[in-house]
Amino acid sequence: MNSTSLRFVRQVGMRRSHWATQRPLYRATSADKGNRRAIGAAYSSLSRPSSEGKSVIITGSSRGIGKAIALRLAADGYNVCINDVSANQGGCDKVAEEIRRMGRRACVAVADVTKRDEVKDMIETSVRELGPLHTMIANAGIVQVQHVLELSDEDFHRMFAVNVFGVQNCLSEAAKQLISQGNCRPDQPGKLIAASSIVGFKAFPLLPHYSASKWAVRGLVQAYAMELAKNNITANSYAPGIVESAMWDLIDAAVAKRTGLDPSEVTENMAHEMTAIDRVSVPEDVAKLVSFLASRDSDFVTGQTQLVDGGIIFT
Repeated sequence: MNSTSLRFVRQVGMRRSHWATQRPLYRATSADKGNRRAIGAAYSSLSRPSSEGKSVIITGSSRGIGKAIALRLAADGYNVCINDVSANQGGCDKVAEEIRRMGRRACVAVADVTKRDEVKDMIETSVRELGPLHTMIANAGIVQVQHVLELSDEDFHRMFAVNVFGVQNCLSEAAKQLISQGNCRPDQPGKLIAASSIVGFKAFPLLPHYSASKWAVRGLVQAYAMELAKNNITANSYAPGIVESAMWDLIDAAVAKRTGLDPSEVTENMAHEMTAIDRVSVPEDVAKLVSFLASRDSDFVTGQTQLVDGGIIFT
């Protein structure tokens, strides 16, 4: 055996030994075959299975993308726990009432996602009011426009507290709840979903710490997907583009101040220059993708960050 062949054998051996520690040699069992039959039966329909009676928590859902997601999932059959911070409770109450008028159950759980104890209380409220949890959507987030050299430690800490630690708190506590319930199966997996962004694929100028936080969400989701697959839990995230929302209003105002553009022109110009479909997105565009991620149609999708940006980032 020459030196090249020997190196190849060693490399293969190292790869095998690494994965052997992660995943023992697989041997099919009768239970595995039963699971495959159950999954096959579930997939026998060509239409999307209903989410009737399932429950979901959606953070930051008093307005904007979160509200659109809540209304869409209620239309899909979910009972919905609406969450936001106390300053937005009025919006939460209105969204919950709108969902009840649709014939679904809804509750409000005011909580700051940066505080793990409040996240635990939010989940307890949802389970008490709506029954066992099936899906967590960590949608809450903040944005700040700032030059990279003007960022303070406080700016960076605050961004990561909400957009990264807040997501971690929600996914972690929801996963523990799903596991303790014992109702996640191969043909009915629990679902963890988080908000990333197009800037989680390519950073934008003046959004350095926001971009970094959304890259972090992608990595976190991949870690959850790998570690919780054995518990029949999937983890994915969605990456919106330029969306007509309160968050983009903040970006418009800050960019306009720095560039001299009219605030009303910033988003339209960006969408025209960057988006293949050549329009500004609306929250309902994002809600449609999240509807898929929260449905049975996505049961074999995990560890992914799916773009919904009208053609800005191509993968």
